[in-house]
Amino acid sequence: MTTANAELNIGGLIDAIEPGKLYRSAIEEIAESVEPIIAENETYRKARVFERLLIPDRVIRFRVEWVNDDGEVELNFGWRIEHCNAMGPYKGGLRFHPTVDEDTLHFLAYEQCFKNALTGQPIGGGKGGSNFDPKGRSDNEVMRFCQAFMRELHRHIGPHVDVPAGDMGVGGRELGFLYGQYMKITKQRDGVLSGKPIGLGGLLGRTEATGYGAVTFVEEMMKHRCEKIEGKRIAISGAGNVALYAAELAHQKDAKVVSLSDSGGALICEKGFTEEQLKELVEYKEVQRGRLKDWSGDGCSFYSEDKPWSHVDHDVALPCATQHEIEEDDAKRILDRGCTFIAEGANMPCTHGARVLFHDSGATFGPGKAANAGGVATSCFEMHQNAAHDAWSKERSLEKLREVMVQIHEQCVEHAPKENGIVNYGAGADRAGFVKLA
Repeated sequence: MTTANAELNIGGLIDAIEPGKLYRSAIEEIAESVEPIIAENETYRKARVFERLLIPDRVIRFRVEWVNDDGEVELNFGWRIEHCNAMGPYKGGLRFHPTVDEDTLHFLAYEQCFKNALTGQPIGGGKGGSNFDPKGRSDNEVMRFCQAFMRELHRHIGPHVDVPAGDMGVGGRELGFLYGQYMKITKQRDGVLSGKPIGLGGLLGRTEATGYGAVTFVEEMMKHRCEKIEGKRIAISGAGNVALYAAELAHQKDAKVVSLSDSGGALICEKGFTEEQLKELVEYKEVQRGRLKDWSGDGCSFYSEDKPWSHVDHDVALPCATQHEIEEDDAKRILDRGCTFIAEGANMPCTHGARVLFHDSGATFGPGKAANAGGVATSCFEMHQNAAHDAWSKERSLEKLREVMVQIHEQCVEHAPKENGIVNYGAGADRAGFVKLA
């Protein structure tokens, strides 16, 4: 039990709600950040704001039954966790991956509340998904699963109630299938999903938003320390749209992107990927759905079943793969390679131990709820676009995204404790989000 938990007197409540490992780690980390401001505010204590935020408004769990290409019936679990709508409709992605379980979604929904609050947009927090794995499935199988999933989910969502989006395993293809089924069932063509294909009311710039937002946040952290992103070597994990578009914007800003990775291993390019190679990789991963081990490029090496951090020197680390991918040993390797800036492109990819190592080393660390917020911010822009029956240009979306990311950085700095001139962005983001939710 941490000191923060003891002072907030939430130990019994944590045990009562029986959180899993991921959810418990998120609760304890935020408790540690916000305890000082709760101690100073009697209203927060009397209203038990922190404790109330631990328990979601509702947890929806359902069976998804569908037929594969061999005519066999398959079964999966489906979930939607509607955590808090204090600031607006529940908002958060749907994740399709075999590792999805209720603990993972509790953790993600809870973090989403703080992230969404930081954007300044009128949205609450939620998360959902299934243990279905779209990898290796045909388009028809993915379509049938999505249609079966939406047959239950449609009862619980709406443009003013709960607006899901994409996440790991749920891209434009899946969202198109989901939205098509929603329209067929409800006879409504409204903004109930974000991240949709453009022809169904999607927003130009949404695909790039999370990766672009992460790089923008890194650039703001660097400016705060009187440094520039130009010429910096950036190591990225992941090869989904967050990682790929973070790499794209970093290259446009004259940084050198030296790595990507997927579940098969790490792709290293010591001299930095070229613009042509990055374009090819976007096509290869997003359209062809290929594996990095089967891709080859000039100056690139692939390391099977490994992470990128120990293979190449880098100034900036952008973990964009999945939660808790960076443990203490990985953090040591990152620091040993000369890294001084870390920003979480994924949802909480660093364990608590890794974050402590970064902080103690004097490196600047940007937490996911801040650096990763670009995606949900532009999802909200899509909601605005759909509600107004408008069509935003890509330039408008990306300029508004930049404004939001700069504002998030300013909020983190305002609320963060400063030690030896180093901004504790983790505590700053937690505190800024909590104050808005309270």
